[in-house]
Amino acid sequence: MTFEALSLFRRVGPVLAGLLAAGAALGGCATYAPEPLAKGKDSALVQPDLRGLAARAGRLRHPRLAPAAIDLGRPLTPEALGLIAVVANPDLKAARAKAGVADGQAFDAGLLPDPVINLSYDDKFAGPDPFNGWGAQVIYELTALRDHAAVLAAARASRDQVRLDLAWQEWQTAGQARLLAARIAGLEQALAIEQASRASADAALGRALSEDGDLKADDVTARRLAAADAGDKANQTQKDLEAARRDLNRLLGLPPQAVLSIAAPAAPADAALDADALFARAEAERLDLAALKAGYASQEAAVRKAVLDQFPSLQLTVNRAQDTTGNQTIGPAVNFTLPLWNRNQGGVAIARATREQLRAEYDARLFATRADIADLTSALALERRQRAAIVAQAAALERTAAASETAAGRGDVARTAAQAARQTAADKAVALAGLDQAIAEQTVALELAVGAPLQP
Repeated sequence: MTFEALSLFRRVGPVLAGLLAAGAALGGCATYAPEPLAKGKDSALVQPDLRGLAARAGRLRHPRLAPAAIDLGRPLTPEALGLIAVVANPDLKAARAKAGVADGQAFDAGLLPDPVINLSYDDKFAGPDPFNGWGAQVIYELTALRDHAAVLAAARASRDQVRLDLAWQEWQTAGQARLLAARIAGLEQALAIEQASRASADAALGRALSEDGDLKADDVTARRLAAADAGDKANQTQKDLEAARRDLNRLLGLPPQAVLSIAAPAAPADAALDADALFARAEAERLDLAALKAGYASQEAAVRKAVLDQFPSLQLTVNRAQDTTGNQTIGPAVNFTLPLWNRNQGGVAIARATREQLRAEYDARLFATRADIADLTSALALERRQRAAIVAQAAALERTAAASETAAGRGDVARTAAQAARQTAADKAVALAGLDQAIAEQTVALELAVGAPLQP
């Protein structure tokens, strides 16, 4: 190699090395591709394939929900509806996307910063010096190394919080689907009774209107009012039933007009309920409480980082340069902040206040959980006692109604009396159906409050 070539290489060599390093780094970069919002058959407004949802529900992995095979050829059980809701609910899909963001943030927190390279070249165009000037710097942020463990711990705990919050939201959504299934079953039972009462009242009114002059005006008016009242009750129950079905469709991500065949929920067990024992389970098993603990752990790491940030931030630079006279130098440089007045006192105060806020939020959630479980167990015990009393009353009223109808057929009692007895029995049957519905809903609500099935 000639002297001129060597001299040229020494001038442009550092620049070429920097360009080669930059090219190697760019070779591993991600690429961009546009991804527009879904339209047409890929839109979220299109009814999803129930068979696909059932298959995904059978493969579900969740800390509180067990996967199960779902037979779409039979009425869907409340448990099956809960699993389908978890995989199909639009809000949960958005929450799962948010959990993916938290995973990406945790991954990013584990990466160390890249070094910074500065290159310069000064071409001599006048003057007595024989050389061109050039310089190269390699800069690295040492503060990132110091804070790496705290930042990584905070990001991982934050990721765990998002995942636990997602699992809690899934548990709540599955429970809401089960609750709506219980409501629909109860309203269907009440509607069948009320429609029978309306048909009976309409028939009685029709007979009264056909018997010209045989009935007093007061009797006709009474039957007319009874028919109107029976119709109003049936219409209101029909309205409530349709609203419950629409709520279930919304929860399952189905169009409003979709109709599902739903199986009646199994009768809840009459096991004794110990509010203190259930609260102890909730404190240990509720996923939202675990999420709050993870959030508190993340903030603990944030406090640790804030304390570390009160110390000088360090930046190491290695310089290599040549001036126009040919002098070549190499040497390190250290940049750091001098903690005289700030010392990150504001950051430390904010981090500690946030930690205290999270502690208060956890305590408040714990207090509310205990109160909710106490309220639900008390209400459920009361409803069970009321149901036992209504069952006895309904049986007696049914016998009375049947006897009155037999006597009316013989002409021993007036048909209006038999009709009144039948309506009283029907009203009590509707009350019993409503109480069964309330017990089923309260049982689901208690499981949601405990954060786990009542029967482990």
